[in-house]
Amino acid sequence: MATLKKKKMKDEIVLVTGITGFLGAHTAIQLLRKGYKVVGTLRNMERGEPTKKMIGKFVPDLKNLVLEEADLNDNQIWNDLTNGIDYVQHIASPFPRELPKNEKDLIHPAKEGTLNILRAASKNKVKRVVLTSSLAAIVYGKNTRELKKVFDESDWTDETNRKDSTPYFRSKTIAEKSAWDFIANNNSEMELTAILPGAILGPVLEQDFGTSANMVIKLLDGSSPALPKIGFDIVDVRSVADLLIKAMKHPRAANERYIASAGYMTFKEIAQILKRYYPDRKIPSSELPNFAVQLFSNFDQSLKPILVDLGIKRKVNNSKAYKDLQWEPLSNQEAVLSCARSIFETGILK
Repeated sequence: MATLKKKKMKDEIVLVTGITGFLGAHTAIQLLRKGYKVVGTLRNMERGEPTKKMIGKFVPDLKNLVLEEADLNDNQIWNDLTNGIDYVQHIASPFPRELPKNEKDLIHPAKEGTLNILRAASKNKVKRVVLTSSLAAIVYGKNTRELKKVFDESDWTDETNRKDSTPYFRSKTIAEKSAWDFIANNNSEMELTAILPGAILGPVLEQDFGTSANMVIKLLDGSSPALPKIGFDIVDVRSVADLLIKAMKHPRAANERYIASAGYMTFKEIAQILKRYYPDRKIPSSELPNFAVQLFSNFDQSLKPILVDLGIKRKVNNSKAYKDLQWEPLSNQEAVLSCARSIFETGILK
């Protein structure tokens, strides 16, 4: 493994898993700008040079960045990679654009990959692991009565309720629960913090973009005849990266969960913002009946994961991160518009 020499406090080394991903890249950029040394993992070193080039557009120099190939299921590699590391930002996790035929393809790597990293980090005396979980690990698997409440970090998705969850939501829940179980039974002094973002928008950095950006792309590319009656808690990717770094060092964040959301938005509200700034694009304004969305999902598989949210508003209290960590996220309008601008700048849409 390539190494970065440790010198003083400001040169602490952070392992970032999934550095090629939407959130991983943004987090690495912010860490490097703050003077941290970063070891970033990726599944295939063929992505190494393009990733360095992408990150290099936003960072003065790359002397503090090392890239390593690693598979979440490889036990030994994480023992090597966490040796000499101060903090781990575990961001890598499978997030499909379509539901898999076998949910084990999601759940197994999400859970076992997380445990592999925690075991290795504990053995190598890492100070704290920050786990990127998801709001999906809080607000799903609910019955009608439960959906009336406002959820917070004390709540958990019931992964046994398959009617109100998807394989992805179950994978995030199971992986995070496994992480907390590990910490509860671990004798080391290592700390864990979990960050649970809603749908992540904001500027995409390359054509291999984050899955959540699909909702903006589909509104701008003219492929959506109308809007589903669905909403989500939204957050800008730069704000999530900021929260991940705050949670990495702040004493109050030790062994805590934090929801990352700048507020709830419906597809219709997102479309209205885009229509205002892109009046020449064919952006829908009318809403589809729920049965029509369910029908269309048989032809457009990307709609399947959102069917559980049709006609349902899942309310959350997002104040804990604001109070504990003085987190101030960018506005949802900025998250939507910066995402749209970057979609054209990167050539995803013409």
